[in-house]
Amino acid sequence: MSKVMENQIITKEVLEEAMSYETYFDLIKNLVAEGKTSGDDQSEKLVNFTRLNFQRMKRVYKTTVLNEDLLLEIEKLDRSMILLVLTEGWCGDAAQSLPVFSRISELSDRIGLKVLLRDENPDIINAYLTNGGKAIPKLIAVDAETLDELFVWGPRPVKFHAMVMEHRKNPKLSNEEFQESLHKAYTLDKTQAIQHEIKKLIANI
Repeated sequence: MSKVMENQIITKEVLEEAMSYETYFDLIKNLVAEGKTSGDDQSEKLVNFTRLNFQRMKRVYKTTVLNEDLLLEIEKLDRSMILLVLTEGWCGDAAQSLPVFSRISELSDRIGLKVLLRDENPDIINAYLTNGGKAIPKLIAVDAETLDELFVWGPRPVKFHAMVMEHRKNPKLSNEEFQESLHKAYTLDKTQAIQHEIKKLIANI
């Protein structure tokens, strides 16, 4: 076995244990019904985030229309890939992007989508840190046959990430007000930023 294979983070076993998007959606639906969230932190704050994110997921999935240029890149794919996403139910950025990934995976039998909970998979998220932090969602695209890494995306589109970084450096709003403004920006964007970035990544494979 090659050294690359020995050190491979995303393995066949990892993908077999990962959830489909439908299973993840049902998990969050059931947790919301029980007044819970995913992960060990069951604080009221995260439970409330999860309830809000469940509504976001439904809305984004229902309203997302994929762009023609993204569709063309998907049609040109000459290999099968799996999009593996690390997330948690309380993550607002994930609620904005996961439904888009689901829409993309539904378009082609060459694209699969799998979901893992971040806190249950520390080895994987630790291999894909963002500026030293466990930011989610984190999308790792791998070749369906070799499991070679094709690209990594996350935790959010560049323009929204810039908003987050600026807020952290020079906060002009409370965290609650900033989150409201961030998700308003997501809504106005209508998933265009996510689609554009994923299209570029697929085109560069």
